[in-house]
Amino acid sequence: MTYEQAMTFWFGRVNYEQKPPQAGDFKLGRMRLLLERLDNPHERLRIIHIAGSKGKGSTSAMLASILHCEGYRVGLFTSPHLVAVEERIQVDRQPIAHDELAALMTDIRDAVPDLAADLTFFEIGTALGFLHFVRRRVDFAVVEVGLGGRFDSTNVCQPLLAIITSISLDHTQVLGDTLAKIAFEKAGIVKPGRPTVSGVIDSEPRDVIRAVCAERQSALRELCVDFDYEHEPALIDGAREQVSSVTVKTHRREWQNLTLGLIGEHQARNAAVAVAATEELKAQGVPIHDGAVVNGLAHVVWPARLEIVSRRPLVLLDCAHNVASARALVQTLEASFPVRGRRTLIFGGNRDKDLTGMLDILAPKFDRVLLTSFHGSTRCTPAEQLMELLSPEAQTRCRTFSDPIAAWNHARAGAKVDDLICITGSVFLAGELRPIVAV
Repeated sequence: MTYEQAMTFWFGRVNYEQKPPQAGDFKLGRMRLLLERLDNPHERLRIIHIAGSKGKGSTSAMLASILHCEGYRVGLFTSPHLVAVEERIQVDRQPIAHDELAALMTDIRDAVPDLAADLTFFEIGTALGFLHFVRRRVDFAVVEVGLGGRFDSTNVCQPLLAIITSISLDHTQVLGDTLAKIAFEKAGIVKPGRPTVSGVIDSEPRDVIRAVCAERQSALRELCVDFDYEHEPALIDGAREQVSSVTVKTHRREWQNLTLGLIGEHQARNAAVAVAATEELKAQGVPIHDGAVVNGLAHVVWPARLEIVSRRPLVLLDCAHNVASARALVQTLEASFPVRGRRTLIFGGNRDKDLTGMLDILAPKFDRVLLTSFHGSTRCTPAEQLMELLSPEAQTRCRTFSDPIAAWNHARAGAKVDDLICITGSVFLAGELRPIVAV
C-alpha cells in the first residue's frame, strides 16, 4: 500500500467518532481475531491502560512524559486526534511516520482479507498502534481507552496497571444514564490480580469501582483515600505569569511543589493520579527516579487543553466537550486568568452532547459568544440551532457563523491586546482552528 491507499482503507471503515454508536455496536470478538492473525502484538507490550470520562488523555500524556524523562522508549496511544490522524500513535512524542503507517496497514489488510470489511476505524487504529509499538520496541505503552472500557477495542490487553481518572455523564446513549452504569463500563478495564489507580471521588461510581476491584482481586489506590493533592493555580495576566504547581501526598511519601505544564485544578488532580500510578509502577520494580517525575510533569505537552496559543490578545484553545469539563474550564478561567479586557467565547459542539448544559455554564462568563459549526464531524450541531439553546439575555451577546474560520476572524479583528478569546466545545473545533490560531 501507498500512504494514500492506506488512508483510504482505514477511513473507509465504520467510524463511531463520526456516526453515533449504539449500545450493541461494541464487541471484542473481531478485535481478538484481528490481533490473533497479527501474532498478538499486544501480548508483547508492557501496557498502562487508562479510562475515564475526562482527564484520561491528559493523564496518559503526563505518565508517558514521566517515563520518557526516565529514559524509556514510550508508546502513547490516544484518541481522537486534533489535526492529523498520526497523532494518535506516538513513540517518544513522535507520531507514526507515513511510510511506517502504510507498511503496517498493508500487514493488517493482508492478515484479514475475510474480515476487513467488518472492522471499524478504531479497531484498525488500535491494532496499528500495538503493531507500531512492537516494531519500535517500546519499553512501555500508555494506552488510552477510546470509549467506555469494557467493550473498547483496547480492552484486550493485560496491563501492568489500570487507571480510571474520573466518572461523569457522557456518551449516555452507549454507556448508560447513571454514574453507576458508566462506572461499571469504565471499570471493565480492571484485570484480575493487576493493581488499579482511581481518581473517582463521587460515592456512587466509586462504590462500583471498589466492588469490581474487590471481585477481581485488584489492589485499589483511590484519590482522597490513599493519595491526595494541593493545587497552586497558575496566574496569567498582562504583567505576571505564575506557573501552576501541585503537592501530591500518597501513602508512601509527599511530592512537594511539582510544576505543572498544564493549567487548571483538574490537571492537578490528573497529575496526582499520574504520580500515584508512577508509585505503583515503582512497586512492581520499574526504576523511576524523582527527577523523571519532576521533569515529566513540568514538560508535558498536550495541545488544546487550555493551551495558550497567543498572548496579546490572550487566546486559549480548549476541547471541553461535556458539562463537567465546561465547569473545569470556567473554574480555571476564574482562578488563573484575571479579568482584563473583553472576553469572547467561540463555541461549537456535537449534537450527542449536553450542549444546553455547557452553554448555561459558559455563556454567562463571556461578553461575546460566537457560535459556529465545524466540518470535521457529521455530528456537529449547526450554529443556528446552538443559538436556540441560549437564554434571551445571552442571545443579545451572540452571533452565529457557519464556518469556524469566519468566527475566528471576527473575534480576532475586534480584539484588543488586553482581551481574552477562548475556543472550546469540541475536539473537532479545536482541531480545525489550531493550525490557524497557533501561529
